Amino acid sequence: MAAAISALAVVAGGLVSAVVVGGAQPAFADCEITEQRPPGQQQNQPQDQPQDQPEDQQQDQPQDQPQQSQAPQEQDQENQGRDDDQQGQDQGAQQDQNGDGQQNQENQNQNDQQGQDQGAQQDQQDQNGGGALVDPPADPEASAETFGQRNRDQDRDRRRNRPRPSQQPSSTASPSPTGGQESDCLNIGPFVTDFVDIRQIPRSRQDARIGRGGSRGTFVSRCGTNGEGHFNPDNFIVAPGVRNGAHHLHDYVGNLSADAFSTDESLEAAGTTCRLGDKSTYFWPVLRDRTVDENVDDPDRNVGQVLRPRSVTLQFRGNARARVVAMPRFLRIITGDAKAATNGPANARAGWSCSGFTNRISSDKYPLCPRGSQVLRIMDFPSCWDGQNNDSANHRTHIVFPDQSGACPQGTQPVPQLRMTLAYSVPRGPSFALDAFPEQLHNPVTDHGDFVNVMPERLMSNVVNCINRGRRC
Repeated sequence: MAAAISALAVVAGGLVSAVVVGGAQPAFADCEITEQRPPGQQQNQPQDQPQDQPEDQQQDQPQDQPQQSQAPQEQDQENQGRDDDQQGQDQGAQQDQNGDGQQNQENQNQNDQQGQDQGAQQDQQDQNGGGALVDPPADPEASAETFGQRNRDQDRDRRRNRPRPSQQPSSTASPSPTGGQESDCLNIGPFVTDFVDIRQIPRSRQDARIGRGGSRGTFVSRCGTNGEGHFNPDNFIVAPGVRNGAHHLHDYVGNLSADAFSTDESLEAAGTTCRLGDKSTYFWPVLRDRTVDENVDDPDRNVGQVLRPRSVTLQFRGNARARVVAMPRFLRIITGDAKAATNGPANARAGWSCSGFTNRISSDKYPLCPRGSQVLRIMDFPSCWDGQNNDSANHRTHIVFPDQSGACPQGTQPVPQLRMTLAYSVPRGPSFALDAFPEQLHNPVTDHGDFVNVMPERLMSNVVNCINRGRRC
C-alpha cells in the first residue's frame, strides 16, 4: 500500500510541476547562465565543459554548483529504489521507508518548496524554515516609451532579501525544477555551449580579394554611440506601425525620430547624431549584462542591464570587382535574421569577434575574449541593388549580397557596402546576451542590423567618390 501511495504522489507531483512551469514568473537576470540547461538536458546531469572554453573562464565559473559532487548521491538514491522524480531530500527518503505519514510529508515538502530560489541549497532551506518569498510580477509596461524601465528600489529589495547560493555544495542533491518545484530560473538562454574562447575559432579571410577593376576606398559616417538614449522595441522596416514589433530593444544612432511610425517624410524632418548632415538611421538589438537584475519582469524575457557600445563604426566600403554607384535616398537594408535559431542559417549574417582577433570570426557563438580585449559585433550589409526598388516584400530581394568573389549577380549593381562594427566591454565569462525574440533563446546567430539611407545626395556623391578613387574618408 505504501508503494502505491508513493507512486500516486509522484504522478501528482509531476502534474503539479507541469502547471507550475507553465505559469512560471519571468526569469531573474541573476540566474547564472551556467545554471541553465539547453532544451532536453536534465538539470541534475553533469554539465561537461566545452573543450574550447579557456582556462581563466573555467576559474570564473560559480563555485556553488554541485552537479559533479551530487552524482554519487544520486546513484546511491537510485540503488535504494527511490524514484528518479524524487527531489533528493533525505527527509522524504525516510518517510518513504516508514510508509506511514508519507503522503502528508510529501505534501509538506511541496509547500516548503514554493517560492524558493533555485540557487538556495536544500539543507539551508530546511534549517531556515523555508525559502525567500518571490515578488509578484509587475504589470506590463504601459507603452514602448517605458519599455525596459522598472522600479530600482524594488529591485534592490529583491536582491537584498533573496537568499544567495552557498559557497559549498549541499550534502543533499538540489531539487530539479522538473520535479515539482517552481523555479525563478527558466531556460531562457543563452547556454554555456553558446560561448567559445576566441582563440579556438579558426582564422579566416573576411573579405574577397579586390580585383583590378574593384573599388578600394572607404567612407566612415561618424554618428556617436547613442549618448541621447534613443531606444525602442520597434522596427518600422519589418513591422511598420506596430509598437513593440521587434519584441526586443533596439539601440539607435543617426536619425533621432526613428520609431514604429517613421516615414520618409518624418525621417527627412528629424535631427541626427551624425556629422555632415547624415540623417540615416542605423539600429541593432542591444546587448545585456545578465549578471545585473534589470528589466526582470519583461514579458519577452530580455533581462539584464543594457550594455552601451564603447564605439560604433559605420564604414561604407567598395566592391571587389567594380566601381560603386550611389544609393537612392530612403533605401532600406537589413542584414541577418532575428529568427535564425528557428529559421535556419540561410539569412544569418552574425559576426562575433574580439578586438585584436578580427581574423577570427564566429557566426554562431558568443566570443570569450582575453582580458583587455573587447567583444566585437561585425555586420556586413547586402550591397547589390536591383536599380529600381527601395524595399521589397521580404526586405531582401531588392538588394542582395555579392558572391564569394565579390561580384554582384547579373541584373544588379554595386552600391557602397555598409559594415557596422560595435565594440563592447563585457563582464568576464559567459555573462552577456543579445536581446531576441523569446523563442530564439538569445542565440548569438540571431544578431542583425537595420539601415535606411537618408544621406543628402551631395554627401552620398562624396561617399561614392571616396570609394571609387581609393581614398579613406
